[in-house]
Amino acid sequence: MRILVTNDDGAGAHGLSVLHQIAKSLSDDVWIVAPEMNQSGASHALTLQVPLRYREIGERAFAVRGTPADCVIMGVKQVLKDKAPDLVLSGVNHGSNLAEDVTYSGTIAGAMEGTLLGIRSIAMSLTIGFDPEGKQHWKTPLEYGPRIVEQLLGSDWPAMTLMNVNYPDLAPGDVKGIVATRQGRRDQGGLHIQERADTWGDPYFWVGFERRRADPPQGTDLRAIMDGMISVTPLHLNLTHDVTREALSGVLTLDGTKRLKDAG
Repeated sequence: MRILVTNDDGAGAHGLSVLHQIAKSLSDDVWIVAPEMNQSGASHALTLQVPLRYREIGERAFAVRGTPADCVIMGVKQVLKDKAPDLVLSGVNHGSNLAEDVTYSGTIAGAMEGTLLGIRSIAMSLTIGFDPEGKQHWKTPLEYGPRIVEQLLGSDWPAMTLMNVNYPDLAPGDVKGIVATRQGRRDQGGLHIQERADTWGDPYFWVGFERRRADPPQGTDLRAIMDGMISVTPLHLNLTHDVTREALSGVLTLDGTKRLKDAG
């Protein structure tokens, strides 16, 4: 099995080395193509107005001056053009990718691009910042990542679907289990903008979320992490809301007359 590894935290990120170890436990044919710089929050952006450049940074390892989606495209269409990968792994992200994070996340975008190219793709993220001693539990994805990948690859997997795996902020022995979840939704009341001043006295701003306890619904990715579980959420790339589409089919007309039937 040929595996392409990428991320959004950059080619020097610790989480990338963790994911590389996970991949190496599954195959000897592992390649890294990751962003030169941190691309957190880049979502599914592509570099279109400037040329892409990449350089070799190690054995079967390359850094791209671009986004995670750029990296996957370069990995599949350039670095591995002789033989496409069988699996794309993206992460392990420094911080969770839950709820609406999936629309912002470069980690998820790496897996999205792999999926669009017809390759099974898995995004992995580690929840960080809730351990009372400030520890970061990288041993948790190392412990459970390989078997999760094997289980996912052994399951039925629809086209245009990627897997979003999130690990709780716990040591391996404290993880309560693993559960298939749906995408949750955060309380947007926690979104805030912090204003500061630079050395010239001019204002600048940071956007972030306040860390606070919530009570997310059962079955969501947010709830799973809160309960100390590993969350696995299948994400589909077709964003069409079919119920609304069907309702609109009887409303949208050019001549003002009400349509009685869906034209298909």
